[in-house]
Amino acid sequence: MVCSCLMERRLAPAVSGRGAQGAAVPTRFGLAERELDGDWRDYIERLDGPPVKLRTTVTEERPRTILTFNTSPDIGFDRSINAYRGCEHGCIYCFARPTHAYHDLSPGLDFETRLFAKPNAAALLRATLAKPRYRPRPIAMGTNTDPYQPIERRYRITRSVLEVCLEARHPVTITTKSDRVLDDIDLLAELAERGLAAVAISVTTLDPKLSAKLEPRAAAPAKRPAARGTLAAAGVPTHCSVAPVIPAITDEFMEEIVARAAAAGVPSCGWIPLRLPHEVAPLFREWLSVHFPERGDKVMSIVRSIRGGKDNDPDFFTRMKPSGVWADLFRARFRLACKRAGLAKAKFELDCTQFRPPEVGGQLRLL
Repeated sequence: MVCSCLMERRLAPAVSGRGAQGAAVPTRFGLAERELDGDWRDYIERLDGPPVKLRTTVTEERPRTILTFNTSPDIGFDRSINAYRGCEHGCIYCFARPTHAYHDLSPGLDFETRLFAKPNAAALLRATLAKPRYRPRPIAMGTNTDPYQPIERRYRITRSVLEVCLEARHPVTITTKSDRVLDDIDLLAELAERGLAAVAISVTTLDPKLSAKLEPRAAAPAKRPAARGTLAAAGVPTHCSVAPVIPAITDEFMEEIVARAAAAGVPSCGWIPLRLPHEVAPLFREWLSVHFPERGDKVMSIVRSIRGGKDNDPDFFTRMKPSGVWADLFRARFRLACKRAGLAKAKFELDCTQFRPPEVGGQLRLL
């Protein structure tokens, strides 16, 4: 299916240092709309001065629970922890952006500038794991927000969660785009020694200039393979994720990413196609109109061809398995790259038998 319209270049300048190029608040939840009106808008800069630089703010929140359970049939985990809401990495393609819409915030710029931290995450996890009926299964971190985004250096929430997992001998997996994961290599190595941890580091492109547009505040592409190598050398089971693969934008890097992962000693690799749920689709189109207007139509045409003629396929099973000629081509290229590099599919068998409920009330185990 080919779009008959041509993508026009957006005339407004790009928002520097951010992925999203707009901050529109969606209305699909029936919330009140806000509309600027009046001739005064023509004189805003003259009256108020130039626009204030967009800065990141963090609001601390204290939820009642921290462990989220799911019954999705096509993902490899049934529980997860997200220590933060929103993500400063600002990846324009992030499928989690629509979660900010639930709070009357923009999945665009608000998602990467108005962040929420959960300082009591570790305490909540401890209380949950101590319940008599709790049964352990690997906890996934990094499913909806990166656990090692920049503000982790200040809050250390991810580290505190890992400390509880180590104490309770509870298995945990981490997905990140940041080399800040090395800040916790001491905990991860100890967990891995007991068969309790695995880390996946995702890479989208090897071009630093392209990365600065796609994921402006994520770790530079060169730092991520190096981090994988350091983790692998420390005995931490490490996985390379080529994610997402964006047609006509990042797919050219697929083979080289796989080759570098193998050279770093990473045993497995996987790929995930671009997904554009809800507000991510118009945000991505806007991003294309700013950075790649000359190929925007081609990109979206291929996206729709692998998603049954739509911008996104939300259905179980097919959402992770694109179809069509382009999808078959990407799949064949990836398989061949892995075969040449000697890489296999990820098979992390984490141990749930060592679990022991953690102590509560401030008392830590001695053994």
